[in-house]
Parts: sequence; C-alpha cells; structure tokens
Amino acid sequence: MSEPVVAFDVAALAEQLQRDPAAALGTLQATAQRGDAQAQYLLGQACMEGRGLPQDLPAGMHWFERAANAGLAIAMNMLGRCHELGTGTAANPALAAVWYRKAAGEGLDWGMYNLANLLGTGRGVARDAPAAFALYLQAARLGHAKSMNLVGRCLEDGIGVAADPAAAPAWYRRSAEAGDFRGQASHASLLLAAGDVDAAVVWLQRALAQGSASFLAHIRPTLAVSPHPQVRALVQG
Repeated sequence: MSEPVVAFDVAALAEQLQRDPAAALGTLQATAQRGDAQAQYLLGQACMEGRGLPQDLPAGMHWFERAANAGLAIAMNMLGRCHELGTGTAANPALAAVWYRKAAGEGLDWGMYNLANLLGTGRGVARDAPAAFALYLQAARLGHAKSMNLVGRCLEDGIGVAADPAAAPAWYRRSAEAGDFRGQASHASLLLAAGDVDAAVVWLQRALAQGSASFLAHIRPTLAVSPHPQVRALVQG
C-alpha cells in the first residue's frame, strides 16, 4: 500500500523557512526528495543561503536544476543566475542564456529581464539591442520595475529602438512608483531638470535607502556636487 500524498503548502513552508528554518527543513527535504518542484526550489534557496543547514552552493544549484527540469520557471531563472555568476559552478553566460530563455518562454518577467541584459551586452549570446529592448518592454508590461527603468533608458537614448525622449519619463515614473531604486533616481533626475527639487529629493531619499552598494558608489559623488543644497545634504555627514 503506497503512502498517502500529503498536501504541500508552499507559502506556509516558505514562511516557516524564514522564521524557523530548522523546523521547516525536515519537511522541505522530504518533499523535495519526493519530486515536488516548489520544495526543490525552496531547498535550493536554503542551501544557497545557509538557512537551517550549512551553506552549500553546489547543492543549491543541484536543487535549482531539478526544479528547473521539472518545469518551474523561477528555478530556471535561478539556475541561469548560477551559470551567469558562477555560483556553485563555473561561470557560463551562454548556458545562463539558455535557462533565461526557457524562463522567459514560460512568461517569467525575471527571465525576460535577465536574458535582455545578456543580449544588451553580448555576454554568452550575440549582442542584439532590439531583442533586448523587446524583452525589457515585455517584462515591463508585466509589472517588472527594473525593466520599466530600462525601457525608459532605451527610449531616451535610442538603444535598440528609435529614440523617443518624450516617452521615457512615464516609464521612469512607473519604475520609481513600483519601487526600483534606479528608476527612482532616473525619475528624480528628470524632476531636477524640470526644477522640482523638493519632489526630486523625496525620490532620491527612497533610492538611497534601498540602493545597492555599486549604485550608491556611483550616485553619491554626483549628488555631492549638485547645485541644489537640498540634494547635497542627502549625502553629507
């Protein structure tokens, strides 16, 4: 007589993994071993982060790969990231592009965005700016905040599409409102150019609060020499 199938509550187990990883791990491992793709993906994350067990990057990649081969789009994207960044394996942007393309084909906005980044820079694939723009636009229309900012950048600078600077501000604003720190900085830059310093400062504060280290290293020197004292004050002290 076969074992009864136990319903797997993905959201509950994911929450427990954050709150009490040790308690969640046994159920997660057993469910992953039974072939549940969502559990395999979560176990991959746990291995990558060292959550509830020692960090093991190759093991994390292994579980992402099992979930990806089972058809889980988000795992396809994460497997692509492993190959792109060399996490748990040697870096291989060409293989990353294969998995990003699979994730994008499943309708995942992050897969579209990551594939577009490779196409836009020619890493692992032939450089193709129009294809990159088309993917950014597709992801942006799905609500992907980072892609919204890059749609604006492409339109402003004519990258992969005919330049249309008048159409860029709306995309920067949408990206900012959706929470992307680069979109917030782009939107603030246009507000400053229009003379709306107070509104620009609000968006810059948000961008600085959540920006990555590389973003902050780039933007802080620029803000420090702004002609507007309110802007300079954001990075002083």
